[in-house]
Amino acid sequence: MAKSMYEYVKTFEIPDVICPNTWIIVRIDGKTFHKLVDVHKFKKPNDERGLNLMNKAAKTVLKELHDIIFAYGQSDEFSFIFDRNTKLYNRRQSKILTNVCSLFTSSFVFFWKNYFPDDDLQYPPSFDGRVISIPTNKNLRDYLSWRQTDCHINNLYNTTFWALVQQKGSTPKEAEERIRDTVSAEKNEILFSEFNINYNNVEQQFRKGTFIIRNKVHKQMVTLDDFIEEEKGLYISFCDIIGNKLWKQNPHILGED
Repeated sequence: MAKSMYEYVKTFEIPDVICPNTWIIVRIDGKTFHKLVDVHKFKKPNDERGLNLMNKAAKTVLKELHDIIFAYGQSDEFSFIFDRNTKLYNRRQSKILTNVCSLFTSSFVFFWKNYFPDDDLQYPPSFDGRVISIPTNKNLRDYLSWRQTDCHINNLYNTTFWALVQQKGSTPKEAEERIRDTVSAEKNEILFSEFNINYNNVEQQFRKGTFIIRNKVHKQMVTLDDFIEEEKGLYISFCDIIGNKLWKQNPHILGED
């Protein structure tokens, strides 16, 4: 193709190649998601329809971008972990990030009616994203542990908060003031003693988030019982990813076998 005299402007593109031999994580987050939750009257503290829609959008991303090995999601966020040796888009950060973010957002909108058949979207939702370059397997595990810990902390808080509001009649301000400075054990005690809720019996998806992995990795796994094949080639679990069991029994996930 002939070049034009204007093609020199390509030299103004900002170089953004991610370091080689590092894990690439793209994390997307719902932008002002509390507004979407309120406008569309999501169930509190957790709306399973919304979480399953998030999972569906994430699986769409995995189907399209084959260099993603696995993904972890909770609440309004998802982290996509790419093969550390991926050459996708020559490892250009902007190309990888925008593709993941736009595909996830469009999938969220496209599949909305599958999960909310009686509710029209009232406005276009959006997700922002960031890229994290992780040098070691320990750093990657610590990142995943950080996100699952965040899931634990937020869900325990929200479960307690909404129990006080919905079942005890507390105002949101009263509920927030009561549990603001409490530790996990105290929240668990409130749930059990006042509402007969054993937090350990709350659905795993709410407490632990969602782990999605490819068949090419899953087929080698020892811990098969925790994973189910929801769609061809993709397995899903609400398993613990902080402890050592998953990783020690399946070192090939991080290329350690």
